[in-house]
Amino acid sequence: MNQLLIREIQEKDNQVIQMIIQQSLKSFDLAIPGTAYFDPQLANLAGYYQQLPNGNYWVVEENGQILGGCGIGPFDEEKGICELQKIYLTPESQGKGVAKKLMNKALAYAEEHYDFCYLETMKRMEKANKLYQSFGFQQLAEPLKGSEHSAMECWYLKKLKENN
Repeated sequence: MNQLLIREIQEKDNQVIQMIIQQSLKSFDLAIPGTAYFDPQLANLAGYYQQLPNGNYWVVEENGQILGGCGIGPFDEEKGICELQKIYLTPESQGKGVAKKLMNKALAYAEEHYDFCYLETMKRMEKANKLYQSFGFQQLAEPLKGSEHSAMECWYLKKLKENN
């Protein structure tokens, strides 16, 4: 694998990232309401994350080709909770440490702004669940109040700062 570049999403990346996210969800039979597949902001993630307070989305590219992306967005700012959002990769870039690099970037950003990081996923996304657990995310029995993705069935929370 050549040198990977992780950078903030730009307008020119919107279509490719939307395609990666939707194709990934389709591969798990998750092109259904209640998943990111139908998120209204999916066609313009760059614009969406630019206007979010304490939120960002990064893409990872190799030789100018987008391999995937990952975002951090506010979830419950009163409680200091952000959400890890839309971490998806092309099938050919999976299993090569790319997701770990994206997670490190996103969680370093999250630690600057939040105390906890929340995420939602599906049981059938086994590799993703293992990745989250390897980063110290603890599985929850139910979603946090305010969750928007009703189809999700696995919820995780990670403490970002030890002084809580």
